[in-house]
Order: sequence, then C-alpha cells, then structure tokens
Amino acid sequence: MADQELTYQDVAEHNTKKDLFLVIHDKIYDATKFIDEHPGGEEVLLDVGGQDATEAFEDVGHSDEARETLDQLLVGTLKRKPGDPQPKAQQSSLAPVANTDSAGMGTMLYAVVFIGALVAYGGYQYLQAQQGKDA
Repeated sequence: MADQELTYQDVAEHNTKKDLFLVIHDKIYDATKFIDEHPGGEEVLLDVGGQDATEAFEDVGHSDEARETLDQLLVGTLKRKPGDPQPKAQQSSLAPVANTDSAGMGTMLYAVVFIGALVAYGGYQYLQAQQGKDA
C-alpha cells in the first residue's frame, strides 16, 4: 500500500481523528492508528492532519524510534500539482555549528577565579604564619 501516489487535495480529505493523513518530506503517512499513542497527544497530530507536517515534525526533533514508527505508517508519496502549497525551504539537516569560543571563555574564567582564590588563601596562610612568629 506504500506505493500510492496521492495529490495534496487527496491528502487534505483525511483530516479527522478517524481518518488522518500527514505529509512529511513529500511522503504520506496514515496516522489514524497512531493518534492515541502519540506522546505529544492527539491535538498535535490533528492540528497538522491532511497537511504538510514536515516543519512541525522536524522542529520537535523526533527520535530515531519515532522515525522508525513513521516508516510503518507510510502509505505513499505526494504528487505535487501547480497551485499546491510549496514545502518550506529545507534547512540543513546538520546541527548548527556551536560557538565554542564563548564556552571555552567561561571555563577559562572559572579556572582563573579558582587559581586566584588558591593564591589568596596561600597568601592569607603565609601572613597568619608570619604574625604567629612575630608574636
């Protein structure tokens, strides 16, 4: 059944709790049987039912297990026609590069403060020992 080719209009007709199709990356999934099991609740699925749910799916950052579950729900592919809503611009699937400069600077600051505290404590102990000898 995963070899069906449906139009956006066909998918739009499946937008109820008892008949729910979603489009994710131009693949069509039947989420009807999964709606009660969805960890985010049924409302999340109903909000994007019969529509392109790619952005909503990717924004959440689903697990590998969720993507495997998606494979089991596959019913076909989307046949785009002129006038259909266009998919949102794809962002890179790679995670953005972290700015490690500021993270390293924070660690460096803690190290400097810690070393400064050790030097101050050593100086305090030295002065206390000197006052004990003088008395």
